[in-house]
Amino acid sequence: MNDDAVVVLVDHAEGAARPTSLELLTVARQLSRDVHAVWIGSTPPVDVLAAHGAGTVQRVDVEGADPGLTASVVDALQAVLSDVGASLLLVASTFEGREAAARLAVRTGAGVVTGASSVAFQDGRWVTRKSVLAGSWDTACAATGPLAVVALAPHAVRAEALPDPAPARVVERTVAASAAARAVTVVSRAHRPTGDRPPLAEAEVVVVGGRGVDGDFSGVEALADVLGAAVGATRVATDEGWIGHEAQVGQTGVTISPRLYVGVGVSGAVHHRGGMDAAGTVVAINNDPDAPIFEFADYGVVGDLGEVLPALTAALRARR
Repeated sequence: MNDDAVVVLVDHAEGAARPTSLELLTVARQLSRDVHAVWIGSTPPVDVLAAHGAGTVQRVDVEGADPGLTASVVDALQAVLSDVGASLLLVASTFEGREAAARLAVRTGAGVVTGASSVAFQDGRWVTRKSVLAGSWDTACAATGPLAVVALAPHAVRAEALPDPAPARVVERTVAASAAARAVTVVSRAHRPTGDRPPLAEAEVVVVGGRGVDGDFSGVEALADVLGAAVGATRVATDEGWIGHEAQVGQTGVTISPRLYVGVGVSGAVHHRGGMDAAGTVVAINNDPDAPIFEFADYGVVGDLGEVLPALTAALRARR
């Protein structure tokens, strides 16, 4: 257990902390006795944050700019980090989290690691572990400066509430917006329709369709609905227009780390594997027994998708 303060950026929507942020707090309380949860705007659910490990909730208003801007988030983080003297900042390894980490590093000179699977304090430094080169290597990365910014992959740990949490101290602070934040005017904001499925980057179960579905994602979606999963796709499927580009999983798309990945008609090309190599269990369904995905899949089914998918979906539905 380290005595340095650890700061966690809490991502939230409609007044509720996102599950990835509760995972970060679970990690933080295992690393430090002094955990600060940074909540920007609105009213934080203090009891929930305390239950997952926050000893202090830093509620920050950014004066003079929209609080949802990345520049505003960095303004808030920089103020809190400077005040509490933390040596570690944890953010979620999402598009938003990685952008905030990069901007903060430019301002402060911090060391940044993204897509990390774990973090520990060793020999006076924060050391993270992550897989690289499409899962070919597991690496250890140490931040040598006074501040480490670690973007932890979703589902690196399970979010767990403490059985008997202590109440959290709430610190209210107002931060003046930087020139970068004030330069942007938000005219309107609209929520992207998400339906009943979980967000792709945060989902615990993901069903991905590839070239093998030949434009028909109905079987993929039916299986995803039974599993309560998000739907993803390979670059070929999105380039062909079979599904939107926001569903692309890979090095040039969304990076996922679900507990269960099901690849349907996915070959397992290296650029796709680079976006899903952190998956816990990999199931592959493909009619080509020589497809590269079978080299790293935990379970493989060689067969016609038109026969395998309906049978699998029906069997799972019968067990619900």
